[in-house]
Amino acid sequence: MNPVLFPRTKEMLLSMVKAYPEARFMAGGTDLLVALRQKQKALPPLIGLERMEGMGDILKEGEEISIGAACTLKEVASHPLTRQHLPLLCQGAASVGGPALRNMATLGGNLCTASPAGDTLPALFLLDARLDLLSETGLHTLSMEAFITGPGRTALLPGELLHRIRIPIPQNAPIQHFEKVGNRNAMAIAVASLAALIRMEQGLVAEARLAWGSVGPKVIRSSEAEAALVGKPLREESLKEAAFYAGKAVQPISDIRASADYRKTVSASLLQRLILYRDSDCRGEQS
Repeated sequence: MNPVLFPRTKEMLLSMVKAYPEARFMAGGTDLLVALRQKQKALPPLIGLERMEGMGDILKEGEEISIGAACTLKEVASHPLTRQHLPLLCQGAASVGGPALRNMATLGGNLCTASPAGDTLPALFLLDARLDLLSETGLHTLSMEAFITGPGRTALLPGELLHRIRIPIPQNAPIQHFEKVGNRNAMAIAVASLAALIRMEQGLVAEARLAWGSVGPKVIRSSEAEAALVGKPLREESLKEAAFYAGKAVQPISDIRASADYRKTVSASLLQRLILYRDSDCRGEQS
């Protein structure tokens, strides 16, 4: 039987990687163990990250929130720092699965699985998250765009792991909203999702940042849809125009959960639903 190892320091981790180059990293294991069992093969050596120093905390460092990759989604959704500064990420994390899964699944795992339907990914794209990767050569940092290379694919090299996620604190308290549509009311994989950062000044949209999940090989942005909102009140007319551009931008496929046409319709509808939240307080700590 192959070993399951639990390093506590970077030095221990790197020595284990050197001794077992075929090892797989694991934190919650909610995706990895299922995938390995489906292959019906012997488990490879596993390196558990739950006890690693610097991978299970959430800190405020200057004007950034720094999140260890082994933090559970429950911790991300409920921590005072993320609730105060990153409600968009809290909403995405809180929508993943059910309570039992969120108690085990980690933010790093959600990122490294790189599923187009990953609920935290649209928020992390909009929030300009930077990802610190650790290997025997040291630390280096990638943007979300550079890290996610395609469905289920990342820029991680052999022996490299995601160490921390660093997110600039949004300035001017933008409206932060995440919503997804699935085939059931709870514990559903997204058919389509939308993350939105909207900054208002004197009743007009000063900045709009929009990202859709589960409607393309990666998270989808639309500069045309964003531009259609800027300089106008957040009203039905401007949202309808932005929704038109959203329908052109998304690249959905048909699968067992939904058709491509349905996903396009939902993507546009999620954007138009922002009118329901224009007067709500999405700026800061969530209730």
